[in-house]
Amino acid sequence: MGQQQLLLVILVTIIVGVATVVAINIFGQSAENANVDALRQDVLTISAMSQGWYIKPELMGGGGGTFTGINVNELGFGYDLNSEPAPTDLTFENANGSFVLAPTADEITITATSRINPDITVVATVAPNEVQGLAVNRPTD
Repeated sequence: MGQQQLLLVILVTIIVGVATVVAINIFGQSAENANVDALRQDVLTISAMSQGWYIKPELMGGGGGTFTGINVNELGFGYDLNSEPAPTDLTFENANGSFVLAPTADEITITATSRINPDITVVATVAPNEVQGLAVNRPTD
């Protein structure tokens, strides 16, 4: 009976160990997925703010029909003022990732890079009336 109980204890220990490793992997992947969702939401929020800035007349502090001259401070999007590197007119960071704005006269490209996994990016091209090509780029395992 002692051998049988010892084998049962070893088997239970192995099962608990495997379950713990699986739980840790699932938790890590859930955190990454939550970060990607937050990045996607931030990019969509910046897109909507950019479109609002585009249609706002210049006299009211907007773009007056162009994305040229847009910057982070004009949009009023919350970001970390003390981040390294320091925020510029077109680059900034928040708790979810780092963001780069690339405006032209008739569109703006927003690229967000994850803080959890720098290989994950979310990219969107914003036109005056639509958000084109919202894409999440993940590394292949």
